[in-house]
Amino acid sequence: MTIPAASHESQYSEQNETIMSSNGLLNEERRREILGVLHRDGRVLVKELARRFRISQITIRKDLEFLDGQGVIQRTHGGALPVQAGALLDPSLREKEKLHRSEKARIAHAAVRLVEEGQSVLLDSGTTTTAIARSLKEMKQLTVITNAINIAAEMAGTQVEVVLTGGVLRKNSFSLVGPLAERTLRQLSADILFLGVDGFDTKAGLFTPNLLESGVNRAMVDIARRTVAVCDSSKFGRRSLCNIMPVTAVHEVITDKQIPKSDLHALRDVGVKVTLV
Repeated sequence: MTIPAASHESQYSEQNETIMSSNGLLNEERRREILGVLHRDGRVLVKELARRFRISQITIRKDLEFLDGQGVIQRTHGGALPVQAGALLDPSLREKEKLHRSEKARIAHAAVRLVEEGQSVLLDSGTTTTAIARSLKEMKQLTVITNAINIAAEMAGTQVEVVLTGGVLRKNSFSLVGPLAERTLRQLSADILFLGVDGFDTKAGLFTPNLLESGVNRAMVDIARRTVAVCDSSKFGRRSLCNIMPVTAVHEVITDKQIPKSDLHALRDVGVKVTLV
């Protein structure tokens, strides 16, 4: 199929954004295939992808910009490269706040519906759990246990009782970690834990890039009656340096509807409840 002339590209691209490619692929499917080509070949070029999918270069550029915005590729002139990061990637809280804001807001809204007055809620550090904290501020009979100083600050001035663990401050995440944080947690009990993660592999488990953070997270899981993993769909299929726990230790996952179908089925197959927002 011949690529449309430049004068018609804009209209053609807009139609593809809302419907599907001429070869029958939905936008999400095409973008996954682009990631597959990138991981296989080490780079992708706009011209080659346009020929491969038989769509306009404008649509391909929009795909690459979308994937770059998700943080899964590095956009370059004329194409894209893999993100130059591995298991040690540990972005700051401020960097994370820029990503997937609408998804995190929806996840937080769904998470708050699981909380009842009079309960004790455990929140680990992270932007999604911070969004949950903001949504809990209107509750009156609630105890929030957290190792995140920014979350404690969010709850200041409300009627929510806040228990902040001690520990060593991690500047990247504003979290308190180490033996003191773990000892404090093991003296407490929580009705529900909302756990944010940096990687979620449905075979290998839940991951964080920091060794001390993983120890605190495991202590949180141990003292909580119910563990709910809260993460947007970009976290699936990823691993980081430290494994927190196996998937079977999670009671529920709240994520957005872009979660890969294979991961959704894998979670449900092992009895994990999944809430899509």
